[in-house]
Amino acid sequence: MALPALLQHSLRLPVVAAPMFLVSGPDLVVGCCSQGVVGTFPALNQRTTAGLDAWLTAIRQRCSDIESRTQTKVAPFGVNLIVHRTNPRLQDDLDCCVRHRVPLVVTSLGAARAVTDAVHSYGGIVFHDVTTTHHARKALDAGVDGLICVAGGAGGHAGTGSPFALIGEIRRFFSGTVLLAGALSTGRDIAAAQAMGADLGYLGTRFIATQESLAPESYKALIAASSAADIVYTAVVSGIPANFLRPSLVAGGIDLRNAQPPAHMDLGTESALASEPDHEVGSKAKPWRDLWSAGQGVGAIDNAPSVAFLVSQLEREYQEAVTAFSAASACYVGKSSK
Repeated sequence: MALPALLQHSLRLPVVAAPMFLVSGPDLVVGCCSQGVVGTFPALNQRTTAGLDAWLTAIRQRCSDIESRTQTKVAPFGVNLIVHRTNPRLQDDLDCCVRHRVPLVVTSLGAARAVTDAVHSYGGIVFHDVTTTHHARKALDAGVDGLICVAGGAGGHAGTGSPFALIGEIRRFFSGTVLLAGALSTGRDIAAAQAMGADLGYLGTRFIATQESLAPESYKALIAASSAADIVYTAVVSGIPANFLRPSLVAGGIDLRNAQPPAHMDLGTESALASEPDHEVGSKAKPWRDLWSAGQGVGAIDNAPSVAFLVSQLEREYQEAVTAFSAASACYVGKSSK
């Protein structure tokens, strides 16, 4: 295991709940951290940096209150920063994270030395989303502490490669912390991720369907009713290929046979539009808010429990899988035992 000191002896399960646009908020983050897994959220889930500041203050206070009340340490939390030229809030949000000494910063859509240096200045750590070894090497050049391998089947902006290939190649040149994203929905999936070389599982879709998430109930219900066949990988929503629930695209009037992706990606405009108050009846469906993302692991999800219930279930499944793997391996005799 290659875990930074921040995460050693502080987790109940090797799990990070991924930051999900318009889904992850303080309730989900605190719910995760209180149950011993890392909770994260995108900075852009708040419409302003002042709002981000308020959320960070609230999360810190709520976690502190839980520790005082239960006499147990909660897991660290994290904030996702979009490091892309079209994100006009990057510097202000980064400054806010530095002021609050956010333990973990997750960067995506670009890695920058200035960001990692700022987070390292107070002892924080940076994990970065990658879909290829090329992106992985660039992120390491920027000084990140861990790589999130976003393999085929992951929700949101995912890659298309096999997790075996992606992790296998990255492990040839990186011995640090590796997380795996891509259709992980059960405790067995988490154990399998570790078996193939990851240190932590990175779960997004499974946490959309929880009581604490900000997702509409209809979104959660659709996840519970869907299978991998209902997931479509397309660039028509944001200009970057991502996995979405096909029924939500159809309901939003997207014709996948003829639709063209946006000519230019503009994360600032996209996030501002998606975060607007409920749109008027008959107005155009907005990316992420009305067009819902999910990963191929939806087929293993059939409920929307509390985070506490979910983590207990994941822990039980994880331990059962580890025990089963150990028992299965005992059936084979290696040369060293002859």
